[in-house]
Amino acid sequence: MQRILSKVQILQIKGLPKPLFMLAFLFVCLFAGCESSYLPKPYGYNKIILPPNAYQSLGDSLPYRFEINTLAIVSTDTGQLTEKYWLDIAYPVFDASIQVTYKPLSNSQKELAEYLNDAFTLTSKHQVRAYSIEESIIQTPRGKTGVIAELSGEVPTPFQFFSTDSSSHFLRAALYFNTATKNDSLAPVIDYLKQDMIHMLNTLEWKNE
Repeated sequence: MQRILSKVQILQIKGLPKPLFMLAFLFVCLFAGCESSYLPKPYGYNKIILPPNAYQSLGDSLPYRFEINTLAIVSTDTGQLTEKYWLDIAYPVFDASIQVTYKPLSNSQKELAEYLNDAFTLTSKHQVRAYSIEESIIQTPRGKTGVIAELSGEVPTPFQFFSTDSSSHFLRAALYFNTATKNDSLAPVIDYLKQDMIHMLNTLEWKNE
């Protein structure tokens, strides 16, 4: 039976000089003709069972509100640099959390520029380990503008966003994992939590509106 080459194998062959490429091509053809069809089974990861996404309101005690997953546990951020209205939205079942930081604006363009610079700096500091960072601007159903950053690679925070009304509010959220497990094996969980964060952004409202 004919052996099917993987994309990685094909790319490796394409990178060879033409004489070696032809030699490798002939070798592969001969090899495929006489080899048994058995292929070693690649190592896999345990299947992750994900519950359906269900949401509830964050409440009205903050200058902002949005909807969060019913699985999440919300607490005040207790980090050393924490400020008022900062939250930790924990997912114990996934050993992950979404850290929410909030800054009030005093209709100051200087403050806005500072917070925007901080947000982009916090994202770009992961360039050493990320092999790609994709940023995009979205408009939510409730008329809010948000900037989303998706980071690929072995980074502790694969997804972030921030949103501001440019005059009174600035909010940033970042997904963090507490585990050392490779992100490839966490891909289903990352996609699940991305949906939650997009839902947070889509349901975001400022209290004084």
